[in-house]
Amino acid sequence: MNYTDTDRIIEMAWEDRTTFDAINFQFDITEQQVIELMRRELKPSSFKLWRKRVQGRSSKHQSKRSFISGRFKCSRQRSISNNKISKR
Repeated sequence: MNYTDTDRIIEMAWEDRTTFDAINFQFDITEQQVIELMRRELKPSSFKLWRKRVQGRSSKHQSKRSFISGRFKCSRQRSISNNKISKR
């Protein structure tokens, strides 16, 4: 696994709405392998903070989510055009 893949997996693991199933689909690694990667790549304090945040979180598991399909979108999120975020 190269640096960019590792970096993207860590980024996806930190995101609340990205499930372990999505990481598995994109990178073909299991939840346990994600945990091992996070343990290896993060500082011990950052890993403990991540584990505390993720453990028991229903949004990280596809089968436990409260919504079936679609994508969560914040009501304050503005449209993005030409790679520039609209100003408030």
